[in-house]
Amino acid sequence: MPLNIPDPTFERVVIVGGGFAGLTLARQLVDTQYQVVLLDKNNYHQFQPLFYQVAMAGLEPSSIVFPFRKVFQKSENVLFRVAEVTEILTDENALITDKGRMKYNHLVICVGADTNYYGNQKVAEFAIPMKSVAEALFLRNAILDDYEKALLCSDESERESLMDIVIVGGGPTGVEVAGALAEMRENVMPKEYKELNYKGIDIYLIQSGDMLLKGMSDNAGIQSEKFLKKMGVIIQKNSLVTDYDGETVTLKDNTNQTVSTIRSKKVIWAAGIIGNALNGMPKTAYGAGRRLKTNELHQVEGFNNIYALGDIALLNEGKFDKGHPQVAQVAIQMAANLAKNFKNRLKNKPETAFAYRDLGSMATVGRHKAVVDLSFWKFQGVFAWFVWLFVHLFALIGLKNKVFVFINWLWSYMTYDQALRLIIRPRVKKRAV
Repeated sequence: MPLNIPDPTFERVVIVGGGFAGLTLARQLVDTQYQVVLLDKNNYHQFQPLFYQVAMAGLEPSSIVFPFRKVFQKSENVLFRVAEVTEILTDENALITDKGRMKYNHLVICVGADTNYYGNQKVAEFAIPMKSVAEALFLRNAILDDYEKALLCSDESERESLMDIVIVGGGPTGVEVAGALAEMRENVMPKEYKELNYKGIDIYLIQSGDMLLKGMSDNAGIQSEKFLKKMGVIIQKNSLVTDYDGETVTLKDNTNQTVSTIRSKKVIWAAGIIGNALNGMPKTAYGAGRRLKTNELHQVEGFNNIYALGDIALLNEGKFDKGHPQVAQVAIQMAANLAKNFKNRLKNKPETAFAYRDLGSMATVGRHKAVVDLSFWKFQGVFAWFVWLFVHLFALIGLKNKVFVFINWLWSYMTYDQALRLIIRPRVKKRAV
């Protein structure tokens, strides 16, 4: 099945991946003298920072996704195809997808990263990741399913394992998930699952290091830990998950090497990410974390017409001698710089080397509980929480999404509740090809 891309009048820029980097680049190349082809395996952009709210039944997935075709419906030079790249033929300036083959003049790789299980196959089999809307929905179903099963369970030990949850990874995702689960336990369980002893639900947050929110300030890590402990989350630092069989989590303490276990039917894995590899790219192009090594113009090492942006890019620049943090702001700024350089080429102007401007970082723990690190000010608490809400609300794409998310948040704020706890199981039906 061919991709049916018309022959270009101008140079063709193929963008693989429609995350923050790919979408930003495509939007900034609208109405330029390039034919831009955006490829993604989904037909929508996903707002990753709010995946955890979908998983915790705080938002519906439609509120944090936006269709690519809606973004570019008025653009003549930007084309979109639902396709997954299976191989890059670097010698031929071509790529092969599951829908067909296509040539490129410039190739921009924005495929992001996937969950890193650090080679532990059993953990990969049974733990629940959260790197897509689909995975967030799967987690939501798993949590609600197990609550329903717990209502029918007569064995106390089995019932506890259905209700208790283990979160692995003390970064922003792990902290936010733990806080959201703690709030669900306090505000939802007593009303909707009256027969269950909600106070008996244990929420564990496992961190391999000695501090939460590594990468943010010490104050942010310390304060987030205080928030979570006050909410009843059990935090185990300096602990590594060595095994999980779907029933029991095995931990090893980093300090005294003792082994312990936790019984739980659900382990949420937020412990790390690794770059998505693409067939055809030489192994020498990859660096730490399976990220593609680039120069300050975003060109992949060894190529002058292949670029990498966002989580998949490894650029040693300034104080970021081990690469930039894998966050949205880096992806957006990289894409903006590359778009500027593509435009400069058309005007025969010099290209600009990338310099990351750190705008700060933040994480929310729960109502009136958040931490914000800015270059000139670090603060926590109520004001930080409102800042977090404001920033994430206005970062969403589409007015409708902003309005719907605002209404959901406002309703939740006033009622301490959400009416979104639906177990949705997609029906699979075979279709003729």
